[in-house]
Amino acid sequence: MSLNVVNLVGRAGIDPDVKYFESGSVVCNLTLAVNRPTSKSDEPDWFNLEIWGKTAEVAANYVRKGKLVGIQGALKIDTWSDRNTGANRSKPVIRVNRLELLGSKRDSEASMEDSYNAAEF
Repeated sequence: MSLNVVNLVGRAGIDPDVKYFESGSVVCNLTLAVNRPTSKSDEPDWFNLEIWGKTAEVAANYVRKGKLVGIQGALKIDTWSDRNTGANRSKPVIRVNRLELLGSKRDSEASMEDSYNAAEF
């Protein structure tokens, strides 16, 4: 038996980066900042998220930087060769299966208001 399940709750570190493919597929990439309850520092742990399909479209439409979300997914390791040095590189990525939009409606309205106010200046 094998098990690869990751559950996280945190805040989006960036607005979603969405790509649409000619095949009709859609992928959304973003980062998630998760605070450790036992940590004395204020620095969160950062996770790279990869979301596909309908869930990616939901993330693209409703997730913004700072939005509280919950995710469930599986850990994978992306690997590639550095173009400049040829060195092998890798990074952990969470492939999200389930996305939960958390926080109150008031939080969403406040962040929309902040965006609107920032656009006025």
